[in-house]
Amino acid sequence: MTDPQRPFPPGAYPVIVIGSGPGGLQVAYELAREGIGHAVLSADEGPGGMFRRWPFFQRLLSWTKPYAPADRRSRAFERWDWNSLLAVEPELRGLQTEFMDGTSDFPSRPEMEASLTAFAERAGIAVRYGCRWESTRHEEGAAGNRFTLVTSDGEYTCEHLILAVGIAEPYTPATPGIEHAVHYADTRAAETYAGKRLFILGKQNSGFELTSGLLQWASRITLASPSPAKTSIETRSLVGVRARYVQPFEDSALGGGVDILSASIAGISQVPGGLRVDLKRSDTGMPVSIEVDEVIAATGFTCPLQDLPALGVATFGQSKLPAQTAFWESATVPGIHFAGTITSGSPGLKKHGIPSYSGAVQGHRYNSQILVRRLAEEAFGVVHEHPSIALGDLTDHLLAEATNGPELWHQKAYLATVVTVTPDDGIRNRGVEPLTSFLDSNGPDAIAMTIEADGLGAIYPVAYVRRAGKVEEHALEPHPFHDFEGTPYRRHLGALLDLIAPGASAT
Repeated sequence: MTDPQRPFPPGAYPVIVIGSGPGGLQVAYELAREGIGHAVLSADEGPGGMFRRWPFFQRLLSWTKPYAPADRRSRAFERWDWNSLLAVEPELRGLQTEFMDGTSDFPSRPEMEASLTAFAERAGIAVRYGCRWESTRHEEGAAGNRFTLVTSDGEYTCEHLILAVGIAEPYTPATPGIEHAVHYADTRAAETYAGKRLFILGKQNSGFELTSGLLQWASRITLASPSPAKTSIETRSLVGVRARYVQPFEDSALGGGVDILSASIAGISQVPGGLRVDLKRSDTGMPVSIEVDEVIAATGFTCPLQDLPALGVATFGQSKLPAQTAFWESATVPGIHFAGTITSGSPGLKKHGIPSYSGAVQGHRYNSQILVRRLAEEAFGVVHEHPSIALGDLTDHLLAEATNGPELWHQKAYLATVVTVTPDDGIRNRGVEPLTSFLDSNGPDAIAMTIEADGLGAIYPVAYVRRAGKVEEHALEPHPFHDFEGTPYRRHLGALLDLIAPGASAT
């Protein structure tokens, strides 16, 4: 008999999921909903993934607003809740609100971990914890793909492998003397830096998180990297320093013991009483040096893909993200899929230079839903219903999605709600899919509605109308309160819909 505390013994499974963070838990929930046999393996001792350890200073960058203008158990509330996982059952929705103490709309790390643990327990998600994935074999034959995973508990085989392992392997650049630094992942308790002169290598979120948390302890903090720091407000994306970490900018401007430099690091060396960091300024090219007590490398993380690159999984960038299709499958090794933060490796259109929000829970949770639904259809023969929409309701449906659809708001210009129009099947709601998939396919007449942001503060709906195989893009006007259900929008969208569904504008 299988030990309930150690489910999924070694053996063969249709699908194997690696990871028990939010990406792994969401995928496991969706697989169970589809009735697809699977095993979930995790090296951790419990659910939560990176939230079992980080962020170091214990407060997330993503908000949950318990008193938003929508019921906590509704789909609409997801727009205001960036941290809860998704579920059909009302009692599993909006779980993050249950664990927040009211001191902030940004949950603490322990509150996030508690929410994920509760979701796993209440949804009955079984995971084989303490099982470490060590290596992989790949066989291709007439019957298709076969992956063998060697783990600390034995060997597992599957036809479809879903990796939800996060971007959690510390990355350290090949800087001369970097061995004298410690990585962000190994930062000590804050009070141990009291009175220290600190140098932080890196000016992304982790560097500014450390600086913000250590302001009251360190005597002086210097941050440096070759490029200027940009806030997430400037970039309108996850890329850049989030607004919660702007205090170091003010301290720097007012001479409060923080120096923010644009400079490359030539080397780190030991000197009497501490360390010397040699720099080359980005603006003048002139050398400059600073003596400090300690150096912390806030240089980011990479994807822990083990031996998959050797098996042909292509990667790119410093983070070694796997190259992916629009539906988050390896672009070079079919049968390997990705969930969680790794899905940021499928960037989408990046309209106005803005990437997806797949690097955060509020974005990748929807990717997981779409991934499993597509896998169920293409690999396991599951047939999903696509509800019909009356002609008179079509305009209302699309504008309601533009105003309230959480998938569109969290994944701007990345996910779209799609409706097809055919003589035989009528008007059908096809649900949400990647926008790039819609634009690249040569399907029937259809309309895809998405939300876009222009990077300058404007947020507005965009309708992509496909007629006779050609797609036209139509942007609607922004609204000061993002309410796109009024008469002007009905008229504009109705005129567009008349191109593929004559009579839509008459209702």
